[in-house]
Amino acid sequence: MESPAYPPKPRPGDRIGVISPSSGLPGLLPMPYELGLRRLEKDFGLVPVEYPATRKMGSTPQERADDIHAAFADTSIRAVMASIGGDDQITVLPLLDRELIRANPKPFFGYSDNINLLARLWNTGIVGYHGASVMCELGRPGAMAPQTEESLRAALFTTGPYELRPAERFRDVDRDWADLATFAAEPETRPGGGWSWYGPQRVVEGRSWGGNLEILSWLLMANREIRSDLSAYDGCVLFLETSEELPPATEVFRILRNMGERGLLRRFPALLMGRPKTWSLEQPNDPASAARYADEQREAVQRALAVYAPRSMAVFDVDLGHTDPQLVIPYGGSVRVDGPARRITVTY
Repeated sequence: MESPAYPPKPRPGDRIGVISPSSGLPGLLPMPYELGLRRLEKDFGLVPVEYPATRKMGSTPQERADDIHAAFADTSIRAVMASIGGDDQITVLPLLDRELIRANPKPFFGYSDNINLLARLWNTGIVGYHGASVMCELGRPGAMAPQTEESLRAALFTTGPYELRPAERFRDVDRDWADLATFAAEPETRPGGGWSWYGPQRVVEGRSWGGNLEILSWLLMANREIRSDLSAYDGCVLFLETSEELPPATEVFRILRNMGERGLLRRFPALLMGRPKTWSLEQPNDPASAARYADEQREAVQRALAVYAPRSMAVFDVDLGHTDPQLVIPYGGSVRVDGPARRITVTY
């Protein structure tokens, strides 16, 4: 398999397609969505273009596939961004025209359930971008997190290396998007604590693959967008994160164990593990419970690595998932993990 290629970047003034490949939540909760659209236009200089299913709750997989095709086929659209994630994008995958997308490569930004499309791009030979949805990152109350904005701007408009850095402060507590008061104040944050390094300390550089652990487990179960020849992943940098559904540590371990039993986990000499989201509206953990959840998840990951990938290096609490700020990771692009120097550099 050839290395994925970076598609051409947009420039300020260009049009960006905004699609909902999973949930049509913009139609139900317009405030963060419209705030995100305004920031795309005002702060990034891009012209958002919506599609028929972007604000449609309950759209069919075919309607969402049609929007993806339209956004990629339109030569005036220079990049594509997901409005938000969801939980059934896997039903869209069989309807996608791989050759249409291959013939019209462009940067796609999304995460969570959008791992489905990012994995399809990886297998189609196109580098995607894990991160930055319209509703969550661009529609953040108060203002965009500075690290998120800086990372997204670099990923959108520049090429070359970009060094990641730990967030000094972060948040994973959400407020109700239906409440106007949510958007009147800056969210509360707490100290970040830095990264934690585990395993053999060396320098690893390779193409990235991974994303949300729950979505990857579904792709593995359905055997979609997973290469049958696992050597395609040899030397790649795995990155993983968990969602606001707060999967328990036992489930995290079992998923990684199954990846190990398949012979997949050992293919990756380095793992970037996203800072876990420890709070949700359905499970509002107090600080002690949140800390315990994060510790148990880290122990589960380390236990799986010790059995199935003992030579792999891991970095924990990288800001690449469902917490805020969020760093954009090129999906299929180059990532350099320097253990001795404690540095992580991606190539946009």
